[in-house]
Amino acid sequence: MTDKLIIFDTTLRDGEQSPGASMTRDEKLRIARQLERLKVDVIEAGFAASSNGDFECVKAIAEVIKESTICSLARANDRDISRAAEALKPARSGRLHLFLATSALHMEKKLRMTPDQVFEQARLSVRFARNLMADIEFSPEDGYRSDPDFLCRVIEAVIDEGATTINVPDTVGYAIPELYGHFIKNLRERIPNSDKAVWSVHCHNDLGMAVANSLAGVKIGGARQVECTINGLGERAGNCSLEEVVMAVKTRKDYFALDIGIDTHQILAASRLVSQTTGFVVQPNKAVVGANAFAHASGIHQDGVLKARDTYEIMRAEDVGWSANKMVLGKLSGRNAFKQRLLELGVAMESEADINNAFIKFKDLADRKSDIFDEDILALVSDESAAHANEQYGFVSLSQHSETGERPQACVIFTVAGKEVKGESDGNGPVDASLKAIETHVKSGAEMVLYSVNAISGSTESQGEVTVRLQNSGRVVNGVGADPDIVVASAKAYLSALNKLQSKADRVAAQG
Repeated sequence: MTDKLIIFDTTLRDGEQSPGASMTRDEKLRIARQLERLKVDVIEAGFAASSNGDFECVKAIAEVIKESTICSLARANDRDISRAAEALKPARSGRLHLFLATSALHMEKKLRMTPDQVFEQARLSVRFARNLMADIEFSPEDGYRSDPDFLCRVIEAVIDEGATTINVPDTVGYAIPELYGHFIKNLRERIPNSDKAVWSVHCHNDLGMAVANSLAGVKIGGARQVECTINGLGERAGNCSLEEVVMAVKTRKDYFALDIGIDTHQILAASRLVSQTTGFVVQPNKAVVGANAFAHASGIHQDGVLKARDTYEIMRAEDVGWSANKMVLGKLSGRNAFKQRLLELGVAMESEADINNAFIKFKDLADRKSDIFDEDILALVSDESAAHANEQYGFVSLSQHSETGERPQACVIFTVAGKEVKGESDGNGPVDASLKAIETHVKSGAEMVLYSVNAISGSTESQGEVTVRLQNSGRVVNGVGADPDIVVASAKAYLSALNKLQSKADRVAAQG
């Protein structure tokens, strides 16, 4: 007999809490479609009550995703719960995810509530939510650092009120695998009605053990849902990595004896889409999805793999999607092939006119670059989406001059509220000069806290993908730009970050 392990993806909610990782509605929809192709069981689409923008994102995802349960986070109060339920109305299958802190530290310092007050609020909030939706998840925030006796009392009560999933989060990444597994096992054994709910784990990676803790919660604790994100994206050191948990359970089915519904062939596509959308580059030695995950440099290893793959490989690269993205388009490729690739990548254009505009840009790129890969298309579509988003700043053109012994000069033409302006400056290098040229007009006062260049594919002909992280007045944003010319890509990324900085969308921080 095998049980099914439920995969709950929170890339669009908890993953988005990474500094600078906020996504637009179109970007969230694109990722949600890929998660649906990945056959994720539950997609936590956002925190509907945090802002009007997040409400609209959750609602839009609930409207288009049919094969996965769509979930919204909500604090344990009637306003948040009602707002989340409203956003989830279009969903074929919806879930409300309530959270309330239960550790002594959080109750005293953050909530300023007594344990009895927290108990009552948890119980009543689940009762209220249960009248709006049948599928209710409850998370005692900072659950792992909570008093077990109090936690048992709260969880028993919320299950009595109708909670169908109980999630025990290691909110601050403090857990050790064996201890965390036994912590959950102890709760399940002590709570009389524990069998009336599915138990879930949600682990953060502050000590680098989020995946190990989650798997211990499954194997030792008996949890049957894992909350995770693509690439382990998340605030601070990140969350439990979806691809690592999934492949661990599938590769070691002899140990876990669990079924899993994920289509692993879609893992790499999901990883690349999230990386390209957020600007959070995947490290080469990242398990499963890193560029070196299936590379062998040692002569002994190479010889072994050539003779028998399983001498040094415990997974097949193609099983996680490494062979799935080999269709290469070029300047001779037609509009239908381009349109079909957009569909396969989960990119939905608003109209035929948008597809035509994207195809024109594709042809222009193909004239400069002989082979066009999936990553190139995603970058191109991202630029196209930004152009239609009525953003404050837009890239037009750039010229720069640099030579040994001379200070580089740059001239950048860009739009401000639809009107073209020209900025000129010198700098320590062509990138520095270009960004300073932009600042001559913008005068944002922002501090650059990260500048990163990544090759989209593996040659000098590759597009450069640049990530710029800016900080101003406590806000941190990422901007991403791609172009065969990395100076142009840098200017695009900088303007993208400036657009996010000037956006006034307010967000309410959530934990879980």
